[in-house]
Amino acid sequence: MASSLLFFSPKPSPLLLHHHSRHLNQLPGLSSRRRRRFLDSFAARATKNGEPADPPDRILAAACYLYPFLDGVHYGRFVLTQFPALQLVLQPFVPAIHLFRSSPLTPSLLFFTLYFAVVRNPSKFGRFVRFNTMQAIVLDVLLIFPDLLERTFNPNGGIGLELLQSLDSTVFLFLLASFVYGSTACLLGQVPRLPLVAEAAERRVM
Repeated sequence: MASSLLFFSPKPSPLLLHHHSRHLNQLPGLSSRRRRRFLDSFAARATKNGEPADPPDRILAAACYLYPFLDGVHYGRFVLTQFPALQLVLQPFVPAIHLFRSSPLTPSLLFFTLYFAVVRNPSKFGRFVRFNTMQAIVLDVLLIFPDLLERTFNPNGGIGLELLQSLDSTVFLFLLASFVYGSTACLLGQVPRLPLVAEAAERRVM
């Protein structure tokens, strides 16, 4: 019973579409082309957004949260030194980290691939995958700010170094929490909403 519900794809009701079409026809100045575009988008939302995500979509959406985590894992150098047990937790990700760092072009290639091949491709991917992918992208873009701070202020000691350690540790823990929360929620078929990035991601995913 559960598996049949998981793969059930609800279709938009013809009566509901007719109801919206009848009201759209009464709006002055609305061309038939715009009416058709609205009805098409309404149908797409009804068939993609309301249904449970299937297992491949869940896995793909969860995997996207690896992107910002791998891009910002170097911020954890102070935390990993203070808590060596975390190094054991991250040990399974070491091959992925090395692969990600193998070329300076890898982050950029992943960015454009995820954005144009997934987020901007509603015909291939449902909103569940595109929204989570966009959240991962926005989270990675936010890493520009701590990177700029490090490049601008590069203290060698004193309170400046302590502030840098606190900043890096905070960024790393936020990335780690976002990765764990985002990927776990996706695997469970739920939609995670990350602080600071969810609203920006929603604006980019139609």
